[in-house]
Amino acid sequence: MTMNTAASPIDLVHLARQCGGDQDLEQELLALFADQCVKHLMVIRSANARIGSDAAHTLKGAARAIGAWQVALAAEKVEEALTHRSVADGFGELALATDEARAAIAALRRAA
Repeated sequence: MTMNTAASPIDLVHLARQCGGDQDLEQELLALFADQCVKHLMVIRSANARIGSDAAHTLKGAARAIGAWQVALAAEKVEEALTHRSVADGFGELALATDEARAAIAALRRAA
């Protein structure tokens, strides 16, 4: 995969390290993560605070696994907000970060 990791929502060096250089596995994980973004955002937006917090926590972990650092940071903020205030503060930031990550993933998948 070739994409400047400094400008990319996905840290490709981290992803390659996580996958042991297996590009097929990288592609599979990226596709799964893109799907998870959509599903977890829907849950966060529509569920009660506890379920939304759990979804944000899960998305944070998935983002960290593939090197989607901005998504992980935004998901952590939403998780904390839902845990302590029952309000999804930072949801817009999380939605934007996941959109950017999904766009980068789509570009990577087209280039593969």
